Amino acid sequence: MLSTFWQVWVTAIVVGSIIGCGILIMYTSKGMRKEETDETTGHAYDGIEEIDNPLPRWWVFMFWATIVFGLGYLGMYGLGNFKGLVTVTVDGEEVAWSSANQWKAEVQAFDKDIAPLYAKYSATPVEELAKNDEALQTGQRLFKSNCAVCHGSNAKGALGFPNLTDNDWLYGGNPQQLTMTIANGRQGAMPAWEAILGDQGIDDMTAYVRSLSGLKHDEAGAATAAPLFMRNCAICHGADGKGNIMMGAPNLTDDIWLYGGSTKQIEMTLRHGRMGKMPAHKEILGANADAKIHLLVTYVYSLTNK
Repeated sequence: MLSTFWQVWVTAIVVGSIIGCGILIMYTSKGMRKEETDETTGHAYDGIEEIDNPLPRWWVFMFWATIVFGLGYLGMYGLGNFKGLVTVTVDGEEVAWSSANQWKAEVQAFDKDIAPLYAKYSATPVEELAKNDEALQTGQRLFKSNCAVCHGSNAKGALGFPNLTDNDWLYGGNPQQLTMTIANGRQGAMPAWEAILGDQGIDDMTAYVRSLSGLKHDEAGAATAAPLFMRNCAICHGADGKGNIMMGAPNLTDDIWLYGGSTKQIEMTLRHGRMGKMPAHKEILGANADAKIHLLVTYVYSLTNK
C-alpha cells in the first residue's frame, strides 16, 4: 500500500501526463494548415527543406488512440491503491489485479496442475523412487533451487555445510531421518569451552581431538586432555569419540571435518563453539511441500546409495 503522499504523487504524474498529451495534440492541431501546401517553415538543413504541411490524419488519430488506451489501462488495472476492474483468483477468492496477485494466481495454478505428478511420486518409497531417473531429475532441480546455496550445486558442501555425497551423517542418512532433517530443520549446539578449559586446556583438548582421527598431535597434551574429554565431551561425542546422531554430534575419529580439522580450526571450534543451523523447509517449499520433501530426500539418498 502506498502512503497518501505517494498515491497523490503517482496519480498526479500519470493522469497529468495523459491530460498534458491531449492538450498538446489539441494545441498543435489547432495551428496546423488544413490543406497541403508547397510553402516551407523556413527550416532547411543540408539542402533539405521542411514543408509546412499538416500531420496525416491517421497519425493524429493514433496519438488519440494511445491516450484512450492509457485511460482504459488505468480503468482495467488500477493505479497505486486504486484497484481496477480486472480480477484474478488467489486462494479461491476473486481479488483485484496486481503484479503480486497475478504471480500468486499463476503459481497456484501451476501447483494445482503439478499436484497429480507429485502425488504419484509420494506414493513410491524412497528406495524404489531412487531408481526413477525422472524423479531424480525433479529432486535435483528442487535441490539446486533450495539447497545448493549452502551445500553447493554438486552437494559436496563447504566449511560449515555438510557434504551430502559421503556416508558421514550428523543426524542419520536413512529416508526417515533425512525427511525429519529437511522438513523440520536442525540446530547445532557446540558450546564454547574457553572459559572452562582455559588456554592450556584448549591446546591440550585440540591435541586429543586430533589424536582420535590419527592426525599429528602433541602426545603429552592429548594425554592430559583425555580425562577432560570423558568428563566434558563424551556426553555428546561418546566415550570413543564416534559421535551421536540423536544429538547431531559429529564423529571425531574419521577424516571428515565440518568446520575443518587443522589445529587452528579445531581450536576456534573449542574456544567459541559452533551454532550451525539447517532451516526447516516445510514452509519454505510452499504448496505440495510434503511431496517436494519426498523428492529431495530421494535425491539426497541417491547420492550415497547408488
